[in-house]
Amino acid sequence: MRVNRRDFVRCVSIAAASLRKMPAQNPESNQIDDLVAADRILASHEIVDAYGHVSIRSDRNPQHYLMSRSLAPELVTKDDILEYDLDNNVIGSSKAALFLERFIHGEVYKARPDVKAVVHCHTPSLISFGATDVQLRPIFGLAGFIAEGIPVFEIRKTAGMTDLLIRDSARGKALAQTLGNKPAALMRGHGAVVVGTSLPLVVGRCVYLDLNARIQAQAMALSKNVTYLTPEEGKLSVADDYRRAWELWRRKAMAALARGN
Repeated sequence: MRVNRRDFVRCVSIAAASLRKMPAQNPESNQIDDLVAADRILASHEIVDAYGHVSIRSDRNPQHYLMSRSLAPELVTKDDILEYDLDNNVIGSSKAALFLERFIHGEVYKARPDVKAVVHCHTPSLISFGATDVQLRPIFGLAGFIAEGIPVFEIRKTAGMTDLLIRDSARGKALAQTLGNKPAALMRGHGAVVVGTSLPLVVGRCVYLDLNARIQAQAMALSKNVTYLTPEEGKLSVADDYRRAWELWRRKAMAALARGN
């Protein structure tokens, strides 16, 4: 069937006009979906359990960040995500319970403009390295970022005797200072804070920080002579922000969420 040129042009014009009228996709909605996925990925890898939290800096307002209400990460849905300013106050009138240690996130975002995502976790494999003089060192390629150095935060140096929790901005600021420009910091007797320039990067760092700690402990039990990655190898080892892993983990997480798991 032959199509009249005038009718064809008219149809194309109508289609183009319809596309222009379609609402633009909300980038914050995408961030919320990714944040829900990150919560569930970290839970599935046992980086977090009932405790721990992950946040992402808002694309719409870099002086704000997104994080769930106080809730076990495995249970987080889109409706649980709140927006905070960098003083860790909720934007809006929500009466939801908040994470006590949200000060970690606001103070890290203040100190590190490059950081777009933050995780606080109590991953068991990391506790020993924060409580002993054994340095966490990179032992395989996917954990090469460890070669940048992983400092240990000693809360007694700034706050004296405490319950180890980051309950206020002063403690959050002290933790951010210990973190400095590093990808992560261990917290003596507590856990760790992990940061990244994207959500996939910080999730990948959490997963492989845990795996590296377990492999390192096994290697040290086998021999006193362990060959670690050099700083040069560390810089060359990870170049894709764990994107391949993120796509796999995210698809599994969202499929589980769709099933109601």
